[in-house]
Amino acid sequence: MDLTQTLTPVVTIGLNQHPNSFDYSMTELNNLAEANNMKVVETLIQKLDRPDPATYFGKGKIEELTQVVIDDGVDTIVANDELSPSQIRNIEKATRVRIIDRTGLILEIFANRAQSREAKLQVELAKLKYQLPRLHTSASQRLDQQTGTSSGGGFTNRGAGESQYELNQRTLENRITHVNRELKESSKADQTKRKQRDKSDTPTVALVGYTNAGKSTIMNGMINLFGDNDDKQVMVKDMLFATLDTSVRKLSLPDQKSFLLSDTVGFVSQLPHQLVQAFKSTLAEATNADLLVQVVDYSDPHREMMIKTTEETLKEIGVDNIPMVVALNKADKMDIAYPTREGDNLIMAATDQPSLKELANIIKEKVFKDYQTRSLLIPFDKGDIVSYLNDNTTILKTDYRENGTVVTAELNSVDAKRFEKYLLTTE
Repeated sequence: MDLTQTLTPVVTIGLNQHPNSFDYSMTELNNLAEANNMKVVETLIQKLDRPDPATYFGKGKIEELTQVVIDDGVDTIVANDELSPSQIRNIEKATRVRIIDRTGLILEIFANRAQSREAKLQVELAKLKYQLPRLHTSASQRLDQQTGTSSGGGFTNRGAGESQYELNQRTLENRITHVNRELKESSKADQTKRKQRDKSDTPTVALVGYTNAGKSTIMNGMINLFGDNDDKQVMVKDMLFATLDTSVRKLSLPDQKSFLLSDTVGFVSQLPHQLVQAFKSTLAEATNADLLVQVVDYSDPHREMMIKTTEETLKEIGVDNIPMVVALNKADKMDIAYPTREGDNLIMAATDQPSLKELANIIKEKVFKDYQTRSLLIPFDKGDIVSYLNDNTTILKTDYRENGTVVTAELNSVDAKRFEKYLLTTE
């Protein structure tokens, strides 16, 4: 089947207010449109110091846009900025086609990609908050289609003299309250899981970074090398926002040291504030990590901007003072040597085993630096402890004495305290 036949033709538009980043943001907008099953047939831009408060573009450009819409036969316009309700209403009135702004576009992508119940709830909450101030721009019938409400249950309590706008507003507000309640319950379950993991004192490492930088490919490569089995792969697809749900896997290094690796939702410039807020619980894997690995598409000429976007988004969700290393990925697309370490930066390729092993070495160096070397005298009738140490710690030396087995091992703080009474104080 020819997939291009299923794509919706659109015209993208943008205001060049920031020359240093404008070309990049428009390229990204077109990529986002393609990720939403759209085909960009034409792009229209205008250089202005600030958007026209009524129509975004100036009057002459709106007339040109209207003609382009007619000539290209499209029924959708995609704007590079978040538009006000009046701007949306006026552009739709002038062009007689639907317009979606950058925020609405990203929300549509997230809505189409969400798989887990929590992700679906988070996206719905973001969409509801986005729609609430825009009630004037849409007919109630279209609003019902977008929010999934119907004239049955949602409208039975309509009071005398209540306007359609007031009714729609109350319907959205009630749904927001309901979704918030469901998310709190879901968040409690996730917090319980995290507390259980924290009790085990297993270090946590979170992959963060721009969407489509290769986080999921790195995740799968690490699972292949250090996972308990290879049937827990995460989805990999060459598109923006292929992964929305956070995945967590336990990895065990050859020396028995274990850590939890999470693959988080990717970032994008101008990520809607509603989504950042809604996804705070999903991104909690990053906020609670012992180490962050920022994955960067090293082959992309806009990589510095991607790094800045990631760091700004992390700051917005409250990630602060967590150690970070940078994985400069996709070096296989460039004419450079890899893997190459430069301080806490690693030039690598996600499909290259030596690269993944070097990344594991860096992670090991960072998250296990507080491990303690201890010699324990384990009585012969406590063979289960010796078995535990052999299976879960790095054994440096084993000796046998008349009164038991002396095991010298690298221990985390939990195991060091747990086996404190067996500590060998004299040789």
